[in-house]
Amino acid sequence: MNNIWQRLKNLPWQELSLVSLVATLTVVASEVLLILSLTYFFVILKPLNMLFSSPIFGVLIPIGVAVGMGALAVYLLEWWQKEWLLNNSSLWALVLCLFIGLLLKSFLPLPSILLSASKASLISLAVGVFWKGRPYWRR
Repeated sequence: MNNIWQRLKNLPWQELSLVSLVATLTVVASEVLLILSLTYFFVILKPLNMLFSSPIFGVLIPIGVAVGMGALAVYLLEWWQKEWLLNNSSLWALVLCLFIGLLLKSFLPLPSILLSASKASLISLAVGVFWKGRPYWRR
């Protein structure tokens, strides 16, 4: 039991939380730009409304955004030359940090157009993180 707590303490929480903050801010910035574009550009209002109200794309867009957010987080860790901290347990910790970022995003007074905290987004985040982090599974 002590070994589990020691391994949790030794995870690079600071780097993982920083990467999840950047990935969450990227999603928030995308949502703000989408809201502003819907407000000021009436030409795209109808096509985007049809796209988001579609039964197929209305489900696939949040799943795709969550997969992309998870892959973006692993890409950011690779880009900042932090491959040394990527292993199976740190990838799971990254999923946790990303989901906590989504939970904190839900407290913002913005409508969730692209992504919200749900079971589907948690599973999609894990798929995105482990899809992009496939080379680091066995470390």
